[in-house]
Amino acid sequence: MRLCADVGGSFVDIAAFDDAGAIGWRRKVPTPVGDWAAFVTVFADALAVTKGDRVSIATAGLVDPLSGIVTSANIRCIDGQVLADELARALGVPVRVVNDADAFVLAEAARGVAIGHDRVFGIILGTGVGGGLVERGRIVSGAGGIGGEWGHGQVVHESRIAPGANPVFPCGCGLVGCLDTIGSARGLERLHRFLHGVEAASIAITEGAKAGERRAAATVDYWCDLVGGPLAMLLHAVSATIVPVGGGLANATALIAELDGRVRANLLTPATAPIVVPGRLGEDAGLIGAFVAGA
Repeated sequence: MRLCADVGGSFVDIAAFDDAGAIGWRRKVPTPVGDWAAFVTVFADALAVTKGDRVSIATAGLVDPLSGIVTSANIRCIDGQVLADELARALGVPVRVVNDADAFVLAEAARGVAIGHDRVFGIILGTGVGGGLVERGRIVSGAGGIGGEWGHGQVVHESRIAPGANPVFPCGCGLVGCLDTIGSARGLERLHRFLHGVEAASIAITEGAKAGERRAAATVDYWCDLVGGPLAMLLHAVSATIVPVGGGLANATALIAELDGRVRANLLTPATAPIVVPGRLGEDAGLIGAFVAGA
């Protein structure tokens, strides 16, 4: 029996998987973000109940593939730790840790919408923009664990001819004009405010655009332009054949369909079938990805 967990800034979703990969016992508890002892206890208690003999974790934050060090802005008690080693020492069982976006892509490649694709680039469009690359069932990572992290690096630049004409926003990473600032749910809201001078929640914008509301449709059109071009360029670079989408904006199926059309229009090789598609596994993706990563 293996214990798998999806660790976020708010909750730890933890479940026991049998050897066939089916979920049995499951629990969701608040994440003890600043308390290492309480963090360990979450897993120790679950192991005691399930009699598990190993642990696999998908977590928010970067996981360096060489050092194992986790960098997490939201979960202070694991930030800077070699989490797999420290938790294994505390629990007395083997532990595997992967990034949650990587786990999402791995899950969709193994059991979801990307089954049968050798190279899968999955994206997260939620509070922020994230992603991961999986090739033939294995996570492709990079130095510091930033493989697939396409949300950062300046893509929108200030115009010297017409200052203020472009939506250049500061990013939490310290740069300005990152895709994260415009491509996320919060980014969609920033674009709407930039274009129309009014506040609206992302769900109101996507639903409004679907219903034909003029200002919402203009925001979605602009968002698809800003996000679709970089995504198409990235697909040229990595040669992925499908892009599962996770995060809150994945629920806006009309938005994702429009983004898919914009991406395919930018590809050098024509694609007749959808490429950018909502993920299929929903809230189970992180747990399933943790299970597959630890296999």
